[in-house]
Amino acid sequence: MIASTQMRPGMVIKFNNDLFSIFSVNHRTPGNLRGFVQAKMRNLRSGTMMEHRFSSEDRVERAMLAEQEMEYLYDDGEYYYFMNTENYEQMHLMKDILGDGVSYLVPQLRVKVEFYEGKPISVELPPTVDLTVVETEPGMKGASVSNVTKPAKTETGLVVQVPPFIAEGEKIRVNTAEGTYQERA
Repeated sequence: MIASTQMRPGMVIKFNNDLFSIFSVNHRTPGNLRGFVQAKMRNLRSGTMMEHRFSSEDRVERAMLAEQEMEYLYDDGEYYYFMNTENYEQMHLMKDILGDGVSYLVPQLRVKVEFYEGKPISVELPPTVDLTVVETEPGMKGASVSNVTKPAKTETGLVVQVPPFIAEGEKIRVNTAEGTYQERA
């Protein structure tokens, strides 16, 4: 148990029998009233954001998470299969745990899976992923200096805005946090 004043963004706490990831924390002491901590947090099971006001004296339970590096293997439409890189055990996760991360999963991609009491609760993707463009408009010669972009569909189905010189079959590097084109890979 930690004091509510010690909560930090990124921390995972157990609150109302659910796990929450802390998004932002503001410690306030208004005038002659008692201080409080205003926390914005995301429910890891449902994905909903909520705000809660904790008293300065409140204590919260910090969730102890185990992190394991895994390698993405394949999906069968319903389940996404991963392999533990240390002991080669395989496990499958459903799309509700992976969320939008499924758009970045390519075979042999290494991710960090966080476990709470032996159950996977979230997947942390690398900062960038290299994807192959499978569908885009033909490129224009000499169109290398321009702020014009065009849509490109990648092998995972993700559509990214790319510069006009990118052609089908090319590998591009995509930022997983924002879903944006970075550079040719």
